[in-house]
Amino acid sequence: MWPDSFPNPDLLVTSLISAGQHAKSGRARRASQDARAVELGLKMAGSFSRLVHVGGGDETALRQYLGMGLPEITLLEAEDEADAVPLLTDYLKEQPADIVLAGIHAEQGEASGMVPYLVAEHLGWPIVPRIADIQKVEGGVAEVLQALPRGQRRLLRVPLPFIATVDNAAPEARQYAFGPSRRGLMDSVAVKAPVDEARLEWQEHPAKPRPKRLNVVKAKSAADRFKAATAKPQGQGGKVIRDGTDRDKAEAILELLIAEGVVR
Repeated sequence: MWPDSFPNPDLLVTSLISAGQHAKSGRARRASQDARAVELGLKMAGSFSRLVHVGGGDETALRQYLGMGLPEITLLEAEDEADAVPLLTDYLKEQPADIVLAGIHAEQGEASGMVPYLVAEHLGWPIVPRIADIQKVEGGVAEVLQALPRGQRRLLRVPLPFIATVDNAAPEARQYAFGPSRRGLMDSVAVKAPVDEARLEWQEHPAKPRPKRLNVVKAKSAADRFKAATAKPQGQGGKVIRDGTDRDKAEAILELLIAEGVVR
């Protein structure tokens, strides 16, 4: 149950958002952890919670945040090569906030998870990683519930202002509504965007699957060892088809069923 002090419109809460990407289909969507950060901001400040996004990104994905009940998103216009850290630092100096919330890392692009830490360092604010909830804000101090491994929690007292990254243990974000997502305002702000020189030297390529750890066979006989060595591994040989026509996808499924002996 939420404390009686929430939502509090006098509390200035800013959520840093990004355009997400579905892990299987690759479709653009709101980022899962960023959406949980927005949900936490709505809990504390209601519709007075602010959303900030740097750069471009899929407008459809960003509008899904508006569909959660927010009136507008502030877009800090910048190229893909721009460094988001100084832009966010300058914005938070001009538009102060009591609490800044963000996901642990983005779902596409660089996704290093360092942006909240670097912004906190530039501002001189404390940062609390992987929070599950903010239980109370009173007297300029917030009681923050931090998520720990194996379902454990740790209660911290943090002075305002501060930055926090929101863990998957936080309450799941509400469903977004299509109507409000289309009516919400995308407020573009022109800013001076310094180029991220280090990123220009990088080369990006699709990630390769990591090798799986070998199973330790606990066999008592030579027959058991032979069976374990020759058994067909589970969950290998599949592929994800994103491109192509419906006919191509159907033929790929049929080929798999024939290879497995399901149909002839």
